[in-house]
Order: sequence, then structure tokens, then C-alpha cells
Amino acid sequence: MLIRRRLHRAPVLAAVSSGLVLLAGCSLPAEGGEGASGGSASAGRVASPFRNPDGTKPGLAPVTAEEERARARDLIGGLATKGRGPRTGYAREEFGHAWLDKADGVPFARNGCDTRNDLLRRDGRELRFRDGSDCVVVAMTLDDPYTGTTIDWRKQKAAEVQIDHVVPLSYAWQMGASRWTDAQRKRLANDPLNLLPVQGRANSAKGDSGPASWLPPAKGVRCAYAVRFAQVAEKYELAVTGPDRTAMLRQCGG
Repeated sequence: MLIRRRLHRAPVLAAVSSGLVLLAGCSLPAEGGEGASGGSASAGRVASPFRNPDGTKPGLAPVTAEEERARARDLIGGLATKGRGPRTGYAREEFGHAWLDKADGVPFARNGCDTRNDLLRRDGRELRFRDGSDCVVVAMTLDDPYTGTTIDWRKQKAAEVQIDHVVPLSYAWQMGASRWTDAQRKRLANDPLNLLPVQGRANSAKGDSGPASWLPPAKGVRCAYAVRFAQVAEKYELAVTGPDRTAMLRQCGG
């Protein structure tokens, strides 16, 4: 737990009004292994999905190199396909209460901070925490991968940033998770590989859609999104629909 704290706490810059402390952005490893800059967005701070296999690095960098796009097509092409099953019996609670800290088997579990705040700390810059906490984020700047916009977020308007399940839980339920154990479903719901803080409106527009029905508005990140969707599906041995696999391949030049 102490190691986890060191990864995310940054030097105190100044005490500000209302008891909040302004911290430089999370000191998470950058894509090339250097410390991330807390003061401004940088390409090095945002991780390519191929350089972030466990989801512990921030953001979703575009996949543009032809070698990586070919690798993406291999990954996506290897996914099994089938039709979506019935949604019967699905409820969010089937995947555990939202943002459990006790979903064993995934990064950040049992670190004393819930999953939502873990993800805000991972991806946010210029973080402010609740007085006396190094967990509860009350303000930050987010570079939203889905829209390419920068969001100055405050907890008073919490819905402006939502945590997206890249592979939606309802989708997973219909593709086989209905037959999983509770522990397996809790892992999927809280696995940082499957989670991205994004603009709330974009997340609401996505709903439980697969890539054939919804893709990020920012076209430059669509192949990376397809890769992340495929990484989650592969990790949890989930099939995708035929149209979804075709749509993912298309985003990466297939």
C-alpha cells in the first residue's frame, strides 16, 4: 500500500482555500518510462494500448505506426465471434457494487481507494484531493481520449466525467459473463484495463454499444480503442460479434 501511495502522490505546491491541497498530476510512469509531467499534457504521458497491457498507465494514445497497426489486426482477427445473447437477468449489481476496492486479481485492488478515484488519479492532471485525503479527487484536468477535448472537472458536477467500461458490462453479460462467477464479474468491472475516464456525454452516447454501433468521436484514437476493446475481450476470453470485429479491423486498416 505504501508503494501505491508513492506512485500517485506528488509534491505539495500550495495550500489553497477551503482546505484543499493542489497537487501536481499523478506521478505515473510515462510511456517511455520517465516520470509524467503534472503541469501539462504530453504525448509521452499518454500510453499506447500495446505499452499498457495491465491498464495502469494513463490515457489512450493513438496507434499510428504500421507495425503496431498490423499487430492490432492480428489481435483483433484472433477474437472469436458469436451473436449477442439475451440481456435477461442483467443488472449492474451482478458485477458487484460500483467501484469496489476489493475486486481481487486486478491492479489497484485493496489499496484503500475505490476504483473510480484510482482511475481519476491515474489519468487526471493538476489533481486536488478532499481535505485530509490522498484518495478522493475533487478537482482535476482531464485530457479526454474519446473527444480530444480538455475538461476542467470539479466534483460538484461529477457527471461531466464518467468512467467508461470499454467492453460494456451488459455487452459482456450477453457474450458469456452471465455464466461467470461473481468474482470474475467483479474483476471485469474494476479492471483498469477496461476503464477510462471520459467525457460524460460521450460515455452516455455509447451506452452498451459495441464498436460496430459506436466509436469515439475523435477519429485518431479509434484504432487504439479497438485494440483496448480486443485486449479486454482476449483477457477475459469473451467473444465479440462479427460486425464488431469487422468494425475494429477497419479502424486499424483491415
